[in-house]
Order: sequence, then structure tokens, then C-alpha cells
Amino acid sequence: MTRVPLTLACGDYDRTWPLADGRVRPEGIDLNLITLEPEECFWRMLGNAEFDAAEMSLSSYAIAHARGDDRFVGVPVFLSRSFRHSTLYVRKDSDITDARDLAGKRIGVPEYQMTAAVWARALLHHDFDVDTTGIVWCTGGLEEPGRVERQALELPDWVRIEHVGNTLSQALLDGSIDALMAPRVPSVFRSGDQVRRLWPDYAAREVEYYTRTGIFPIMHMLVVRADVDRAHPWVARSLYKAFTEAKRFALSGAADKPALRYTMPFLLDALERQQEVFGADPWPYGLDANRTALDTFAGYLAEQGLVAAPPDMTELFAPSTRADSRI
Repeated sequence: MTRVPLTLACGDYDRTWPLADGRVRPEGIDLNLITLEPEECFWRMLGNAEFDAAEMSLSSYAIAHARGDDRFVGVPVFLSRSFRHSTLYVRKDSDITDARDLAGKRIGVPEYQMTAAVWARALLHHDFDVDTTGIVWCTGGLEEPGRVERQALELPDWVRIEHVGNTLSQALLDGSIDALMAPRVPSVFRSGDQVRRLWPDYAAREVEYYTRTGIFPIMHMLVVRADVDRAHPWVARSLYKAFTEAKRFALSGAADKPALRYTMPFLLDALERQQEVFGADPWPYGLDANRTALDTFAGYLAEQGLVAAPPDMTELFAPSTRADSRI
């Protein structure tokens, strides 16, 4: 039988490798997988809908959907997740030593609407009682000048945004911003001794956050173009099953080898500690398993002025992917 040709763009992850190398084949689909950095993938899909399916920023899709953009349907495959305690940086000579010191400051962030920034602002507000409405959010490229929001924003007057002409990394060094919120580790932290993390003990803080809230923050999800979904309503479910199987390969193969599969000397220790905190599957897919994180995020979007009211996150996803069949 003829398989449906489908081009899908996403990042290069161990949980997608089995799809790229053919160990997992989505039912009824001839998959052409294109590996892209997330920034390019989001920009091209959100701007031009170039791919049949793609990895997508959770916030970008939720905001677009809330505005009536019906070009995509979601699949509850969450390709990227990350705690955000590690993403706040200040200069080593700064007198900022605590989250509360950030009130009223100028904080650099690549895009106001990016998912990482939504989670990080919520962390400041809810866990450290920082009045984030007094912060000036300075947007721009982390390492290359000229980055802009990937979609136009309609924000309330109390959201204060300024665009930075230079790179955010340089702006932190020259003092034009007081702190930096960066989803990528900035070059000025890697290469010199002028920048420090706000929380050097971020790993312990992240475990405490997860233990207390049960939330492992979702960053990216999978979307299918709506015209593809209309032509082949089974595609979303087929992709969901395939990505779930690919993740199973990644989890089962991480430590079950006579030699270390990854270039991490303490891999086994990390995996065992991970299981103590998260259990057998630290990276759940599916709507039900992620309901708390998704509904919490919906509230944060509204709280930060990105949408008028918390969206119903169930509506983001193709109906065929909202529940699993049972035997």
C-alpha cells in the first residue's frame, strides 16, 4: 500500500533518533525527517507553515491558537522540557544575589513570548514573590543582533519591553541590562570569569521544585499542519504512537549497555538519581500525564499578558490524540 509522504522538522534528540534512522516507522507514513535548531524550526513553521509537521514552541502555538490561528493541530508529544532555574545570569560584580533583587531591573530575554521566559517569569513571581510588572524586558539576539519576536504580540500597557540593538551577551557585560534570562548557555558565561549564574545550586532547586509541584516544565510540542490533518485524520495519532515508541528506545538504551553510550562519565549515577525523582519515565507524553503542567502554563500566559484569558489546553490537540485506547 502507498504510504503518505510527510516532511517533519524537529531538533536532534536521542528521543527522535529512532525515527531518523528508521528503527521506528510511523504507521502509514513515509517520513522525511529534517533536523533543525529549534529557533529556525519555529520561525519557519510559524511564519510560513513550511513543513507537514514540526516541533513547535508551546507558548507560540498556544498564543496563535488563542488568536484564532487554525493552521495547525497539536500532538501531545513534548520534545523539549527543561527546568529554568539555571537560565538566570548576572555579572560577577553585580550586587544581585537573590531573585528579589531583580524587581525593577532590566532583564535580557531573546523573546518575551518564548516558552522558557514564561516559565522563568512565573518562577520569579510565584516562588520568590518578585513583582515582575516592574521589570523592563530587553529583547534581542543572545549571540547575534537583530532577533525579533517570531509573532507580533498584543500586550497590555503594564508589560515593558525594549529592543536591544547589541547582543544580549554583550549587553550584560557592558551593564545595559542587569541580568540575562537565556535558554542557551551564553558565550560570556562559558568563555570568561565575568558572569555567574544567579543560582549556582540550580540542580538542587530544580529537584525541590519538581518534588513540590510535580511539574517538569514543557517547552516544545509537536504540531501537524491542519490541511494535512484534514486530508489524513489518522496522521496525528500515528505520529504520537511513533514518537512514543522512539522515546521508549531512548530510555531503554541509555544505560543498558556494557560500555557507556553517551560521553558522560557519571551517566549511571545520573540515571539512578533521575529514577529516584521521576520514576521510570521522566519524559511523559500524552494529555492526561501532562494536565497539571499544561493548565498551569495556561494560567501563566494570561497572567503575563500574552493572552486575554487562560486557554483551554485540551483544544490545542488533535481529538485522536487526547486519550489512549485500552485493551
